[in-house]
Amino acid sequence: MGLKNDKFPSSAAFDAINEALNASDADRKDAIKQGNAIFAFTLKNKAGETESWHIDLKEKGAVGTGLGTKPTVTLSLSDEDFSKLVSGQANAQRLFMSGKLKIKGDVMKATKLQPILQKAQTKAKL
Repeated sequence: MGLKNDKFPSSAAFDAINEALNASDADRKDAIKQGNAIFAFTLKNKAGETESWHIDLKEKGAVGTGLGTKPTVTLSLSDEDFSKLVSGQANAQRLFMSGKLKIKGDVMKATKLQPILQKAQTKAKL
């Protein structure tokens, strides 16, 4: 079962991130070492609906739906901005500074996410 939700077009990126993490054991272990956190994402679509996903880079090195168990950091943004972030068209710091990205929890951990998103960029066709 995929992680994509048709109401949230950018959610296809979570499948790509999962694919990147599972490409090899070494990649997954490296991502866990770099991230060492559970990253939760709450996206809001144009209809105003929200949905959550998480990337577990603390233990499993996997992606799932929902907020996960005790997320270290939760990022809230629009589906459109998440799409831009994953595709490299937007910068997380700029989104944060302009109020388009809200971060709860360990803000410094959020900075560890960029290399993981970049791995997915090569796989995601958004």
